[in-house]
Amino acid sequence: MKRENLQRLLAPRHLAFIGGRSMARALKRCAEGGFAGPLWLVNPQYDELEGVPCVRSIAALPEGPDAVFVATNRELTLQAVAELAAKGAGGAICYASGFAETGAEGQALQQQLLAAAGDMALLGPNCYGLLDYLHGAALWPVAHGGQRVEKGVAVLTQSGNFAYNLSMSDRSLPIAYMASVGNQAQLGVAELMDVLLDEPRVTAIGLHLEGLKNVPGFARAAYKALQKGIPLIALKTGVSQIGAELALSHTSSLAGSDALYDSLFERLGVIRVSGPVSFIETLKAAACGNLPGGPRLAALACSGGDAGLIADYAERNGLSLPPLSEAQRLALAEVLPDYANIANPLDFTTAIWGDGAALERMLDSALRTPADAALLVLDYPGEETGERPQCDLLLELYCAALARHGKVGFIASALPELLPAHARERLHGHGVAALQGVEDGLAAWGRIAHYRQRREALLARGEAALVPLCPQAVEGEGRLLDEWQSKQALKAFGLPLPAAVLSTPRQAREAAADLGYPLVLKAVSVELPHKTEAGGVALNLRNEAALEAALFDMRESLAKHAPQVPFDQVLLERMASPPLAELIIGIKREVGFGLALVLGAGGILVELLKDSRSLLLPTTDAAIRDALLSLRSAPLLSGFRGRPAVDMDALVDAIRAVADYACEHVDSLLELDVNPLLVNAEGAVAVDALVRLG
Repeated sequence: MKRENLQRLLAPRHLAFIGGRSMARALKRCAEGGFAGPLWLVNPQYDELEGVPCVRSIAALPEGPDAVFVATNRELTLQAVAELAAKGAGGAICYASGFAETGAEGQALQQQLLAAAGDMALLGPNCYGLLDYLHGAALWPVAHGGQRVEKGVAVLTQSGNFAYNLSMSDRSLPIAYMASVGNQAQLGVAELMDVLLDEPRVTAIGLHLEGLKNVPGFARAAYKALQKGIPLIALKTGVSQIGAELALSHTSSLAGSDALYDSLFERLGVIRVSGPVSFIETLKAAACGNLPGGPRLAALACSGGDAGLIADYAERNGLSLPPLSEAQRLALAEVLPDYANIANPLDFTTAIWGDGAALERMLDSALRTPADAALLVLDYPGEETGERPQCDLLLELYCAALARHGKVGFIASALPELLPAHARERLHGHGVAALQGVEDGLAAWGRIAHYRQRREALLARGEAALVPLCPQAVEGEGRLLDEWQSKQALKAFGLPLPAAVLSTPRQAREAAADLGYPLVLKAVSVELPHKTEAGGVALNLRNEAALEAALFDMRESLAKHAPQVPFDQVLLERMASPPLAELIIGIKREVGFGLALVLGAGGILVELLKDSRSLLLPTTDAAIRDALLSLRSAPLLSGFRGRPAVDMDALVDAIRAVADYACEHVDSLLELDVNPLLVNAEGAVAVDALVRLG
């Protein structure tokens, strides 16, 4: 029922506004914007406001409205929502603040609001509302700058002011829906995405996020978008490294919460951008729904300077410029002057400017190409020059040529202000993206050009279909397992370990004789998670004399550097073969967000290099392999400078053991480190481990 009511809210037949004069003006804006259904203003004190007749109560409405904007104080909002639910309304948008964002009292009121709504869809509270440009329904308290569209993007934001500014921007972004989600008491980003993805006129979804309240729900909706081929573009703010300074493990220093958002987005094919301009331009590149099949680009400009910019920015954004064929070169030479640079990018010069027939021949020759898309750099002069009709001519000829050759294409101006609104609107009418600024435009196109290839790879890899685990809070700081306990727990899941014996300093000689030299000696204590700094590790002991000396030195060093640690347990391990690479494998727990597997360059340089990748759990072997090969230190795994490659299958199996342990213990695992995991051509072996359980 809630889903059906949300569908009513997003495709309303009738609207109601509850409030005073500002709501009368909001109603009139809907009428002026072309909303065709009944519009009602509810106010118990007036017969009319701003020339709009008032209905005295919700009960007096002819029927339950599909969509309602409630602009009253929080106490009256509670009453109105209950009455709307009783009337059978589809959905309500609650503008009032003073709910969960204000503390415990507000949280209690928000729970009452949810109870009052029942099965009615509820957006907010503490939100700016919903702009629906498919139906002309502006459930919004103030003016807005958008207009009706036949299709376009949906934008979901946690900032009402961002939504307001976006609607007012001079960028011609075709917006189908824009929602300010506020407190997300009932409807959040995930729920809205899920229903919007079923609207065929929504071509892409933009997300302006401070954080996610429902990671599993978001992952399900994002996977649905991936399956449908609808790009998600995210502008995520609030970068932080929560809790890293309090953690015992190295893993937390590698994977702050923002790194986990990167992992989530990477897993689901979400395109992350860095700011409002890249957010808008990337949405514009996807807005027409005509996505390029790949990164190959045929580019045209009327100056060598613009051609040079295209070449530089194309390379920077992973876009290739395939050379022209001999047939193309000959055909272009027939229509262009001798001084034209016949290449890709093509500088077709201004010699044929305004010559429709010559421009058409040039475009036909240039677009007979296997490239996935075409770009024309076009800059409009000021209107006072009288030269804009020549630009309009080229624009129309270019759009017609794209259609004739079945090409996806876009236009970008060198500077944002040199592509005026009328040109942008004409381009969008032809299904051609109008991007402002060649640098931002090529960056945006590069993101979209790589989307389809990335999408196919992610669907084949299978990881995107798995719903991430979302661990809840665990009371207290938990208990640390010592190295022996940690290793034995992981060994049960298949983690390869060196041959080892747990002993005491007194019995170490006999244990070493049974185990065999060379070996490693380690002090074992839960109070000594990092042993090297305190002298709790001795390597490559080749005989009993070396062991005796190491036991003496270790006792002395611990007494000096860690006097609280009793020297009563030691671990003897067979010395591992020299590795080709050292890795850290860890688990990062972000309460309410996810459990992440962290892979990186390990050993003593882990925090210096910070060469790591994070994968949310559960994951797949294919995703683990791809993450390993994306490390900066990956050449060490594949055979660096003539050295052999590591046993990649054994390495993935070892990492899988850690991932399986973490998934099995999601309710209690606080952190985990395997550092280092030594890998070579013969396999992998974990020589140190730390586990902390709640």
